Amino acid sequence: MFRVVSSCAFALLVIVFFSSAGHAKGRTLASGLILSEDTHPASCAAPEVRQFDFWAGDWDMFEYDGGVKVGRVEVTPILDGCALRERYEDTNGLRGQSLSIYDASRGVWSQSWFTNRGQMLLIEGKFQGGEMTLKGTDRTPTGEERRVHVVWKAVESGVRESAVTSIDGGKTWKPWFDLMFRRAQKGKTELTGDEKAISALDTEYQAAVKQNDVAAMDRLLGDDFILVIGSGKVFSKDDLLNEARSRRFSYEHQEDSEQRVRVWGDTAVVTAKLWAKGADGGKPIEYRVWFSDTYIRTAKGWKYVFGQSSLPLPANSPDHK
Repeated sequence: MFRVVSSCAFALLVIVFFSSAGHAKGRTLASGLILSEDTHPASCAAPEVRQFDFWAGDWDMFEYDGGVKVGRVEVTPILDGCALRERYEDTNGLRGQSLSIYDASRGVWSQSWFTNRGQMLLIEGKFQGGEMTLKGTDRTPTGEERRVHVVWKAVESGVRESAVTSIDGGKTWKPWFDLMFRRAQKGKTELTGDEKAISALDTEYQAAVKQNDVAAMDRLLGDDFILVIGSGKVFSKDDLLNEARSRRFSYEHQEDSEQRVRVWGDTAVVTAKLWAKGADGGKPIEYRVWFSDTYIRTAKGWKYVFGQSSLPLPANSPDHK
């Protein structure tokens, strides 16, 4: 996407944001099935597809030199991890999205950026020497053809993204922007009454899953509950309750982190990252996934009606911790 540059109203969007958030048993049932199956489509199984995973996450964006915060960026794996989606918003009201994917047929990465100001940019390139470098061309406001080079690199404190441009065919280059992405700091803001209730219910559900507490799960889940895991498989409330009754899964850990609650009237969504560690039928398991849980307000109180889980996060992912 087009990014903010302190002295420039023009900005650059970067890649994708936090797609299929997820949930396992949502988390429990899903966990065993996810780990016991090859859920990656053949076209997305190559290690090259994981080269851009270092940028997935929820970021605060700063000017690299000045340290001034200039926006927020969410980058999410989507389409079973085959692509990345970025959602971006800067402090001046510029919003946009980008989509990135590895084109195995040509051995290149391709990215498309779009903004709420009608801007777009198509760039392509490769990951080499620890850097993702994508190149393309666009037009300046005065109609001149402009070459653009954008580089992303994982650094100790996050991810650095910088860009240079040329309007003389590549003979000379000038800086466009230089940005630093740091993990978003989840403030300790006070939750509203509904937000507190939903947060507590989702935490209670996790504890019920960990203990295979069928009664608690039955009380918290809506009768028409549906879970969709990263592979696309769908499970019902009865599937989850039967799984808990079997006690096939046992857990040492079944905890969430980075929980975020949003409420819109009678609908609420929880997003968080789950760390599960335990055993599936005596076989050790451990995984981390992003999930989203949807609740609706009913005559009997809030009910958990829909869950969605990502595929397990790669071991080398920045989020795998």
